[in-house]
Amino acid sequence: MNRLFKRVLDRGLFINERLLATADNAVDWMLMRESLVKSGMTPYDIVYQGDPMSVRYYPPPSDSWIEMADGERVPVAAERHAVPLVLVPPLGVTTEVFDLMPHRSLVRYMAARGFHVYLIDWGKPERRHANLSMKDYAVTMFDTALEEVRRHAAIEDLSVMGWCMGGLLSLLHTGLERDHHIQNLITVASPIDLRGGGLVARAATALNTPARLIRKFSAWRLHSLDPGKLHAPGWLTTLGFKLTDPIGSITTYWDLLTRLWDREFVENYSTTADYLNNMLEYPGGVVQDMLVKFAIDNQMAAGRVEFRGTVADMSLIEANFLVFAGDTDILVPPEIARRSVELVSSKDREFHIVPGGHMGVILGSKALKSVWAPSADWLASRSDSNNRRGDGPSAADLAVREARFRRQAEDPTW
Repeated sequence: MNRLFKRVLDRGLFINERLLATADNAVDWMLMRESLVKSGMTPYDIVYQGDPMSVRYYPPPSDSWIEMADGERVPVAAERHAVPLVLVPPLGVTTEVFDLMPHRSLVRYMAARGFHVYLIDWGKPERRHANLSMKDYAVTMFDTALEEVRRHAAIEDLSVMGWCMGGLLSLLHTGLERDHHIQNLITVASPIDLRGGGLVARAATALNTPARLIRKFSAWRLHSLDPGKLHAPGWLTTLGFKLTDPIGSITTYWDLLTRLWDREFVENYSTTADYLNNMLEYPGGVVQDMLVKFAIDNQMAAGRVEFRGTVADMSLIEANFLVFAGDTDILVPPEIARRSVELVSSKDREFHIVPGGHMGVILGSKALKSVWAPSADWLASRSDSNNRRGDGPSAADLAVREARFRRQAEDPTW
């Protein structure tokens, strides 16, 4: 009898706690949703501010270890690798893609693994930026960003890692600028051969026939159109991502309802939803280039992309090259991404198919083991360099010293 009473009492207390937690989380979700969003929390310094592009530097974490989503503790390396790492996000999304939550933050993880971590923030384009083209991003802004990284780090050699269009821009920059000081290059789910399969390839193929007919029977060209007419609003980018998984976009609301008592789940849900619902505008000039040079002409698959009299030649790329593709990516399936390793002249090149869809491959629960850790290991063995300018410490080195002093002050046993 006593056991039955205790069991009923425990069950009642459990249900009461669940109801209280559900009510508390529901109020926050409806009235104070911003308190549930945990993105962009890793500290950083702005080393360059332009319009719209800026460059961030992420010092090493001040703790002796960081905790990941799976509960794994990653020790913070005491020493930094010589070659800095530059992360390149795609256009159309916020920089939170690499700093979604403290336990799912690529910038924080790479900083803990001993890298000087920089990030190119493409900013938030507005209609006044409609004329910006792929060349403006891949050359002008990319050049400026890497120049500022090299100034801050006081070193020429760099590693570059880009997801989706960030990887594409990294390849275009290296092929256009013949930058032999890009020592290591990593791309994740980057679209290369737009005849290779998947939703993007099917859309590109559908455009091909009418585009060729227009070219054959008229003098009109897409690039003769005012870029402002093609400037894509952020909601269109959000809609495009959600349409890749329309059922999942709806069922996630049911998941939220059934797990509203779970604070961690609600925070994860709210943070991801905030990221997806606040995607950015695409400049009309970029849209023109993507439609003509990539979707219709598929120039990237041939390894040569023409930009106003200059050519991005993939065969000139000799950097150590690592490529990842998601096995369930319906936007950029492996057959689209694989082509890149065939185009470059790199002697050291690898291609890996890993678990995940287009976003899951870089943000998902398996990304740490399948992409982040292998990338850090691969870079660690290829990030020694003596190519430093000057004798004094760099700004990045000084930031590391400051972080180390803070850690020692907080924990004398460190």
